[in-house]
Amino acid sequence: MQDRCTFEFALIRLVPKVEREEFFNIGVILFSKRKKYLDIKYHIDETRFKAFSTDMELSDLNDYLSAWKLICEGEPSGGSIGKLELSDRFRWLTAARSTIIQSSDTHSGLCTNPKEELQCIFEKYVL
Repeated sequence: MQDRCTFEFALIRLVPKVEREEFFNIGVILFSKRKKYLDIKYHIDETRFKAFSTDMELSDLNDYLSAWKLICEGEPSGGSIGKLELSDRFRWLTAARSTIIQSSDTHSGLCTNPKEELQCIFEKYVL
């Protein structure tokens, strides 16, 4: 049990028409302080995306989520947010917002490998 560590995660949701409050999960962001881990995994199902909205470009959404990935990695191209501590970056990415890309409430758990846990959560709630 000692090799297990706490983690937090949030689901990333696409809300094509905010006023309708309809959404579907497109990704997961996971943070583990002890393992110094922060990463995001996402996939936008094009068929589902087109069923929800024809007003947006898929490439724009992918660009936006790529920026989130840069922030997770702490890349210089992640801007000033990417320079923050891991926990601050996670809190910023999972903060409540009223845009077309939102995150769920954060949830916590225990794991031995955050990367594997991210993949499991992604497969369970996104794919």
